[in-house]
Amino acid sequence: MGLSSKKKPNHLTDRAGAAIEKATDKTIGPDEMPGPSPDPSTNLIIHDILLRSVGRLSRMTVEKALLGRRYGKGYAKQIVENRSTLNALAAYGVTKVATKSVPGALAVGTGLALKVLFDRGRSRRKSKAAGEKMLREQADPDSLI
Repeated sequence: MGLSSKKKPNHLTDRAGAAIEKATDKTIGPDEMPGPSPDPSTNLIIHDILLRSVGRLSRMTVEKALLGRRYGKGYAKQIVENRSTLNALAAYGVTKVATKSVPGALAVGTGLALKVLFDRGRSRRKSKAAGEKMLREQADPDSLI
C-alpha cells in the first residue's frame, strides 16, 4: 500500500511524497524503485545515506557561514564541529517530533517561542553573555570558562 492510497496523509512529509510519486508515475514503473540495485531495500538505504549526507553537509556549511560572519571562520568551524553528542541527539529528537505531525510542529514551535521570550525577558547583556559562553565552551571544550 503506497502513498497513493485513499487514506488522508497523517505526516507532514506525506503530501510531498505523494507529489513526488505523482511526478514520477510516468518515468518509473509501479514495481520499480530507482537505484543501482535490483533490491529495493538496498536502494532505499543508499538513498537514505545520500540524503542524510547532503543534508548534514549543507546544514554544517550554513551554520559555519552564519557563525563565521560574527566569530571568524576558524572559531565557527570549531563551534560547529565540536558539538556534543547529547546536543546532536537532542536536536535530532526535537526535529523528529516537529516533522512527525502538526501537533508536534506546534509543540516545538511553541517551545522555541517561549525560549525566545525567556531570553528577551532577561537583560540583553546577560542573554548575550550566556549564549557566547556556551559557544566558547563548544568551540574549545578543554578550556571551560
